[in-house]
Amino acid sequence: MDRTAQLTARVTGRGIAYDPPATAPSTAPSAASLHVRAARVLASHWTGTSTVPSRYLYPHQWSWDSAFIAIGLRHLSPLRAQTELETLLAAQWGDARVPHIVFSPSVPLDAYFPSPDFWRSSTAGRAAGAPRTVQTSGIVQPPVHALAAWLVHRADPGLSWARGFLARVYPRLAAWHRYLLRRRYLLRRRDLGGGGLVSVVHPWEQGMDNSPCWDGPLARVTPAAAGSFRRADLVHGAVGDRPTNLDYGRYVRLAGEYRDGGYADGEAEFAMEDPSFNALLIASEHALARIAAELGSPGAARHARAERLTAALVERLWDDASGMFLCRDLRGGPIRERSVSGLVPLLLPGLPREVTRALTGTLRGPHFAARTGLVPSYDLRGPAFEPNRYWRGPAWFNTAWLVERGLRAHGEKAAADALRSAFLRTAGDSGFAEYVDPDTGEACGAPGFGWTAALTLDLLHDGTVESGEEGGDRG
Repeated sequence: MDRTAQLTARVTGRGIAYDPPATAPSTAPSAASLHVRAARVLASHWTGTSTVPSRYLYPHQWSWDSAFIAIGLRHLSPLRAQTELETLLAAQWGDARVPHIVFSPSVPLDAYFPSPDFWRSSTAGRAAGAPRTVQTSGIVQPPVHALAAWLVHRADPGLSWARGFLARVYPRLAAWHRYLLRRRYLLRRRDLGGGGLVSVVHPWEQGMDNSPCWDGPLARVTPAAAGSFRRADLVHGAVGDRPTNLDYGRYVRLAGEYRDGGYADGEAEFAMEDPSFNALLIASEHALARIAAELGSPGAARHARAERLTAALVERLWDDASGMFLCRDLRGGPIRERSVSGLVPLLLPGLPREVTRALTGTLRGPHFAARTGLVPSYDLRGPAFEPNRYWRGPAWFNTAWLVERGLRAHGEKAAADALRSAFLRTAGDSGFAEYVDPDTGEACGAPGFGWTAALTLDLLHDGTVESGEEGGDRG
């Protein structure tokens, strides 16, 4: 079937439906048009086994992008959504980490930096069990994958059971969580603070790469020499939207040192406990418990672990004065910067009621109440706020989706509905931009961005988060 036919066909059952499905909230032209436009973005980014975030700026497979993309793809093709996750997990390392990039051998080396010849995964990562048949990066990204797998399964349980989807991904997801939760006395560990939370060892791992939260810790890092690398991102992205050369030089230095140490986890120059990374692990731990139960195994132990992690999150990262969670620098203590990372834990069902109330109040307050109705990535009144530069202020659609889900799970229906409407309006108006100015809605970054289109599709489907259950089923 050629591309034009693909985009106009309705394939019943388990195929791809590019026309608005019967479960869409309405058949109004605006909703129908938004659905078709979002579906076209995902069709144009499909490689046959996975979806690239952007054909030009991000031409490979990214870890948490694929999780969010699968959540949207399940409304078009549950089979494709399952394949998205399976392709990513096939690149899992022997120590069970899921790498943040899986490189396509068909993409030229100079199309993206750091490229496979920088990471050298199959040689530098040999001791950690890096795969020989595919090139990857050596760091990780937030663990949204079990939540995505659960939602994808629920989109078409019959197909999932017929293909053995859950039975095949569950062992890999469980091993991925074990890798992250290993304690500090083990050689390969991520609980570097010893308090039960996962630490990230590079800003790229946390996903919000150049958040002002990292300015202080990164100031300790000597940047790589300017002439030692070439930034491919500036070829396709506006300089004012991207991290500075100084920040990028520090990212390269940290990644190179981690590589040269054989990707072994231990003492790290950059080691942060981050609210959103840990909240997404907890949400996925709850989802993994549901997957286990679906497969006939007890899930109670995993729910209990998620509750313990939630308690550790509150104990170590909650800040009453800010009314939100803060990042913690393991060398310097709490980082007193407000970022959207500190609001993402609203997704969790086990938060104390006073914490939930404070988070919803912070969302409505002057630090995050942007004129678009979306959630800025950084404090609107913060000294480092920039409305267009990557994670230093712009509003992102994946974090809006997470916060909307959290609001709905905690009974904040009006606020969730308002955020949902703002998301859909701005996503459509911006051409599914990677991110937008939080006050004007001006498109920034890559146009036609994968997870923006995918999560638009998810929010176009009626359904609510089940009471008291993060990761409840939509659609």
